[in-house]
Amino acid sequence: MAGSPQTAGRLSEVKFLTVAEVAALMRVSKMTVYRLVHTGELTAVRVGRSFRVPEHAVHDYLRDAFAETA
Repeated sequence: MAGSPQTAGRLSEVKFLTVAEVAALMRVSKMTVYRLVHTGELTAVRVGRSFRVPEHAVHDYLRDAFAETA
């Protein structure tokens, strides 16, 4: 099943991060990232047995979390 060229173009611009990369970026444990993914607070795509998180999802999560505390 192929998507439209427009969708494919946008996907090629998305940078996906591993759980370890997200944990390092957020300075939390990998288990915290897994918990955020499983509760739906952080968007992720399952690839085989692992998860990949769109970089923009991490920035969105942190922005929203910061806005709640301000």
